[in-house]
Amino acid sequence: MTSFVLAHLSDPHLGPLPRPRLRELAGKRAIGYLNWQRKRYMIHRRDVLGELVADMHAQRPDHIAVTGDLVNIALPLEFTEARVWLESVGTPEKVSLVPGNHDAYVRGIRDHFPQAWADYLRGDGAAPDGDAVFPYLRRRGPLALIGVSTAIPTAPFMATGRLGRKQRGDLERLLPQLAAEKLFRVLLIHHPPKTSPGRWAARLHDSSALLDLISSHGVELILHGHDHRHATVWLDGLHGRVPAIGVPSASAMAHGHNHPAAYNLFSVTRDGDAWRCDHRVRGFADGVLGEIKDERLI
Repeated sequence: MTSFVLAHLSDPHLGPLPRPRLRELAGKRAIGYLNWQRKRYMIHRRDVLGELVADMHAQRPDHIAVTGDLVNIALPLEFTEARVWLESVGTPEKVSLVPGNHDAYVRGIRDHFPQAWADYLRGDGAAPDGDAVFPYLRRRGPLALIGVSTAIPTAPFMATGRLGRKQRGDLERLLPQLAAEKLFRVLLIHHPPKTSPGRWAARLHDSSALLDLISSHGVELILHGHDHRHATVWLDGLHGRVPAIGVPSASAMAHGHNHPAAYNLFSVTRDGDAWRCDHRVRGFADGVLGEIKDERLI
C-alpha cells in the first residue's frame, strides 16, 4: 500500500524585520518591534529555518501544511517577503496555509495576508482571483485538508484567536460530508483546539464550541502551531480519540520554555476499512538536525 506523506511546519516568524516607518509603530506594533529587537531576533533564525526546510524537502513529502505566523508585527513589507519564502517552500498546489495571530497583528491589516498569499489559502474550485474564504477544502490523495482561520487582531500582550459562528457552522456541515466520502480529514488551525495551562492570554475563544464539533462529527487529525512546542493532545471524537499535534517554531533556537525548530511528517494509508497514520518528527536536538520521534498515531 502506498502512503501519502504530509509534512507540517509552523510559526516561522520570518526575520529580519524590515525597517518600519515611524507612523507604522503605533500601539501594539511598537511593543512587538521592541520585543523583536530585544530578544526575538536571537530566537528566530533564518539559517535555522533554511536548514529545516531543506531537510523537509529531502524527505519528499507529497504535500506541506503551514499553520501560520509567517510574519511578526504585520508590516506591509513582511507580507511581501513572506510570499517569497512561501514560494521557496513549494507551489500553491503543494502547500496549504492557514494564518496565525501575528498575521493579523493589528486592526486595519486583515486584508494583507489574503491578498499576498491568496493562492495558498484557496480551496479547490475557487476562482483564481477570488478572495480567501474559510474554511477551505483541498483534496490531496486520500486527504481532505480543511483550513480554518483563527487570526484576529488583539490588544497589546494578547494573542487570542477565534473561529466565529460562520466557520463553525460551515464545519458542522462539511465534516459529515467528508466522512461519507471516506477521506482522511485533516483540520489545519493555528491556535490549539484545547488551550494549554497558563496560556489564557493566547487561548482560542471558542475552543469549547470547536471541541463539541469534533466530538459530534470527528476528524482524523488536527495540526496546529502557536505554542512553539511539541504537543500531542488526544480529544474526544465521534468514533474514538482524535490526535491534535503541535510543532515548535520552524525557525527557533532553544530558549526558555520554547522547543527548538522541528517539523512533522505523517504517512497516511488506508488499512482495510480503517486508516493507518504514522508520525515522524524531525528537528534540532543539541544543535543537530535529525529524527526525534517515530510512532504510530492511528
